[in-house]
Amino acid sequence: MATHHRQNAAGRRKVQVSYVIRDEVEKYNRNGVNALQLDPALNRLFTAGRDSIIRIWSVYQHKQDPYIASMEHHTDWVNDIVLCCNGKTLISASSDTTVKVWNAHKGFCMSTLRTHKDYVKALAYAKDKELVASAGLDRQIFLWDVNTLTALTASNNTVTTSSLSGNKDSIYSLAMNQMGTVIVSGSTEKVLRVWDPRTCAKLMKLKGHTDNVKSLLLNRDGTQCLSGSSDGTIRLWSLGQQRCIATYRVHDEGVWALQVNEAFTHVYSGGRDKKIYCTDLRNPDIRVLICEEKAPVLKMELDRSADPPPAIWVSTTKSSVNKWSLKGMHNFRSSGEYDNDCSTPLTPLCTQPEQVIKGGASIIQCHILNDKRHILTKDTNNNVAFWDVLKDAGFSSSDGSDPKLNLGGLLLQALLEFWPRTRINPMDEEENEVNHVNGEQENRVQKGNGYFQVPPHTPVIFGEAGGRTLFRLLCRDSGGETESMLLNETVPQWVIDITVDKNMPKFNKIPFYLQPHSSSGAKTLKKDRLSASDMLQVRKVMEHVYEKIINLDNESQTTSSTANDKPGEQEKEEDMAMLAEEKIELMCQDQVLDPNMDLRTVKHFIWKSGGDLTLHYRQKST
Repeated sequence: MATHHRQNAAGRRKVQVSYVIRDEVEKYNRNGVNALQLDPALNRLFTAGRDSIIRIWSVYQHKQDPYIASMEHHTDWVNDIVLCCNGKTLISASSDTTVKVWNAHKGFCMSTLRTHKDYVKALAYAKDKELVASAGLDRQIFLWDVNTLTALTASNNTVTTSSLSGNKDSIYSLAMNQMGTVIVSGSTEKVLRVWDPRTCAKLMKLKGHTDNVKSLLLNRDGTQCLSGSSDGTIRLWSLGQQRCIATYRVHDEGVWALQVNEAFTHVYSGGRDKKIYCTDLRNPDIRVLICEEKAPVLKMELDRSADPPPAIWVSTTKSSVNKWSLKGMHNFRSSGEYDNDCSTPLTPLCTQPEQVIKGGASIIQCHILNDKRHILTKDTNNNVAFWDVLKDAGFSSSDGSDPKLNLGGLLLQALLEFWPRTRINPMDEEENEVNHVNGEQENRVQKGNGYFQVPPHTPVIFGEAGGRTLFRLLCRDSGGETESMLLNETVPQWVIDITVDKNMPKFNKIPFYLQPHSSSGAKTLKKDRLSASDMLQVRKVMEHVYEKIINLDNESQTTSSTANDKPGEQEKEEDMAMLAEEKIELMCQDQVLDPNMDLRTVKHFIWKSGGDLTLHYRQKST
């Protein structure tokens, strides 16, 4: 769960800092799984999806815990992945607008490609040429030489690339044949566009679908193409004849995922109706219902370790991934027990998956409370949780209620505690010398903020206000050489002011008017313009109302002690605060204010209009 910290202008670009509250190791996919890749040589499955994490799993059935590792760097949905270089390299495409290159065996990110300007939705791979294409909502297709990509470093990743333009709409699907001679894109335009990636020349435009084209496959030599669409049909196209040669009406709803056998004779399809079919392309009447999933199907991956394929992996909008056996398929076909009457419901070949990679719950609803610090969430298992974004990030000091502390600034210092630049203040070199105390060395460099730390595994994200990520790292990694260098390039001046120079923003004064609420029956006062620190808590204004405006002296006298038993100043203040909260309600725009809220929060999130802030008070009914 990411919480935006603050944003400010750095040149023209607004930069914001976010952090994620989460467990150190996230073993389970936390939401729908958008992409799958199988490495049969190492018996590994790669999954990627809506929680932004790519995970590696062992697909040995006897293994108790299939989880191997997580690959974290993306900050939004991962929409597609491809394994290249015989399984050594993984390429990923994300809604954070980046394409990333990973060492698939060791699980680390080698470089980030920032060429796209919007969500990257699809990848395509030509195995014979080690060529990858990427495309998305910016309507652009970029071609990448994988061998060049693997030679890039985190800081040297400017790549010249060829691009294919001409799409009129957002691209949702992409395919390239193994030989790298044809590339096809599908979009909300409802047409298939075809290019030659060697010359970037447009070859043709194929019309026929009546809705978004969500999945594409090409045969090895690029002469035939299969497409699945939200219009519910699968179409087979001859690129030589430049036309659709067959339409398969197998599903009741949109077709979102396709796989095809090596011989390009049988297509496996899944989508919104949760059903997975195998259809004979030469005889469309011959089709088998393999299984029914519990949610719409997003992706499928054939186990190609044998022919015919022994199994198919399926991911859906839920977080679990299932492996379904295809072993009975050949017998099923030859027995004639297939469906050749589309109106007759089929019996599924499998009722239970052969193997399940279990997923976890994901947050589907959240409500930020008025104090902008506490959050209520609900997950896919209907569990409700209450979060304190400071406490859950590591803040446990009782000073949390002190309005004089700038908690946002302290949090920022804690997030960048390991960045070498924040450790030494150049103005204070003498102070930072190592002193010898009782024969032991004591380093007087103050780490972090002196109040609290955040867990070292906390992800920290620098991004543009529009959502484009500039840089992401784990809190503990900011001391690394590469990360330090990238932070030096990325961190905006306002963050340096707070973390390096230790200059907290000055408290601003905020003007406001205080009036009785219309329901209180009191006369409207002469409008006196008041002023206070924007960090002042609402409870202090309530105390002012109680003490200075509403005449409750008599009541306070009866509750106070005799002259010989006078309470101290602090006790007086505490009594006043308690009485004020019991007796007074403060309101803005007819919304009752939380006493913990500060005036800045009230102005920006509740007042929300021009002119000076106006607060209304009334006595609570007894």
